[in-house]
Amino acid sequence: MSALGQFTSYLCGILELMTTDTPARLLQLLSLLQTPREWPGGELSDRLGVSRRTVRRDIDRLRELGYPVQATMGADGGYRLVAGKAMPPLLLDDEEAVAIAVGLRAGAGHAVEGVEEASVRALAKLEQVLPSRLRHRVSTLQAATTPLTSGDGASIAPETLTVMASTVAGRERLRFAYRAKDGADSRRVVEPYRLVSTGRRWYLVAYDLDRDDWRTFRVDRVSDPFATGARFAPRELPTGDAAEYLRRSISGRQETYAFTVTFDAPAEVVAPRVPQWLGVPEPLVEGRCRLRGSVGDPVEWLAVRLAMLGHDFSVQEPQELVRCVRELGARLVGAGSDPD
Repeated sequence: MSALGQFTSYLCGILELMTTDTPARLLQLLSLLQTPREWPGGELSDRLGVSRRTVRRDIDRLRELGYPVQATMGADGGYRLVAGKAMPPLLLDDEEAVAIAVGLRAGAGHAVEGVEEASVRALAKLEQVLPSRLRHRVSTLQAATTPLTSGDGASIAPETLTVMASTVAGRERLRFAYRAKDGADSRRVVEPYRLVSTGRRWYLVAYDLDRDDWRTFRVDRVSDPFATGARFAPRELPTGDAAEYLRRSISGRQETYAFTVTFDAPAEVVAPRVPQWLGVPEPLVEGRCRLRGSVGDPVEWLAVRLAMLGHDFSVQEPQELVRCVRELGARLVGAGSDPD
């Protein structure tokens, strides 16, 4: 079954569940089972205020709706929700919904590595269905919270990302104000294609209707994004991949330099910690690997980024990076020395 078919099936199941004569109890049972533990039948019976026989009937009803509920026999047996072939809809209480929304908004506001477009789409979906009272709590809590860590790029209002993610998913034209690198302001109307995170910044890859060409936009320079409601048929991106298009676009606008670095660790160990846009480690003999690539960021930033990968390494080129790594190493050694 296709992803759309699975979603439709589960949606129909939820609607059917909501129209039964016991929707509140079934939803309460489902909420309990989504807690990662095993629930004895007697405890579920007490929680729900019904007989164990009714609990068994409700469990069978949830299974018919596609929820993989597993039962174990014996004195210590009970029921638990296990992983299935597809993920059924989740139920969250108020505190859980607020916690997830705050976490996603905090991560989305900075281009933190690993928090990419999927997280922004999840945030957009969650905020769309949050009741107004919970949206107010999320905004209030985030406004009063200072994140401990963030990316080293400019921060972004999560609302900007969620509007963009919604228009990407819905193939809906987007209008926004944009401030260029030289400070020039303009208004843009685009057909958004993808949001891309480089680990430091968010970018929007889109087709600019006024300029009749593809463009990349730094999201931290975007303001007043507005979903126009006008649908469009997606165009074919020249490179076929948004991340590759962004890489070529950035390298074409600024001076870049090639680098070669050797790590004293196997490629399969280093690779999970290396951002895709930085390159892919090549296996070498004796459990080592080599990373080659080109970047346009300041060489100081690359030196710090390599050090943060957590493996011993040596730089072959360029010489500017070699000198920078040596200076950074000496500075860190000095900072760790005992004070006089």
